[in-house]
Amino acid sequence: MNKQEKLTQFLNNEGIVKVGYSFLEDQLPNEFKHLKSGITIVARLSDQIISDIDPENGPTHTYFHHYRTVNTFIDQVALKVTNLLQQWGYLAMAIPASQSINKDGWRYNSLFPHRTAATKSGIGWIGKNCCLITEEYGPRIRLGTILTNMELQYNQPIDTSKCSSCNICVEACPANALTGATWSAGMSREDIFDPAICSKHMHKKYQHIGRGAVCGICLKVCPRGNGVLRK
Repeated sequence: MNKQEKLTQFLNNEGIVKVGYSFLEDQLPNEFKHLKSGITIVARLSDQIISDIDPENGPTHTYFHHYRTVNTFIDQVALKVTNLLQQWGYLAMAIPASQSINKDGWRYNSLFPHRTAATKSGIGWIGKNCCLITEEYGPRIRLGTILTNMELQYNQPIDTSKCSSCNICVEACPANALTGATWSAGMSREDIFDPAICSKHMHKKYQHIGRGAVCGICLKVCPRGNGVLRK
């Protein structure tokens, strides 16, 4: 068993449901280009908790707690991977599971987009809800990314959407933050989704739940995920 196989086995044993490997050198800012390999890890969300989100009334208190718990879990697993890679003699850096860097008013971004690494590693495609969609679990997942200079066997990227003519999430979005555009590789986030409208809506309508930090309606209604487990 080579090191990459050991790493995949380690992640599966930690509770990660999907792992993907991507070549990211062309996607990275100059200061990170030497960390050309991306490792995408996928944690599954609770179908029961997502199913309890009400498109009319919004998220639940339990969903807010679950969202934070899964992000913490991903960060902890990513730290273990970073330590393991360093023990093997490689550089490694974990991208925080949920970190918003605000540079221009409402233009919140992560240090590096998890969804870019995920599509490049063949995990899934970006849906009309601007979430990563997988064949197995739809958008009912959270993502983590570890950058490293370790040479890997890379997965085949996914560069087109499978959402087709479906617009359920677009129509269900209470903020009207989704444009309805069909994703293809290279599209900007703003072509699909307006983060300012989304953030302002959550802050206004869901202050009583996590001070307006979560929604989840587009996860709940996506037909790619709502048939995994049913009540």
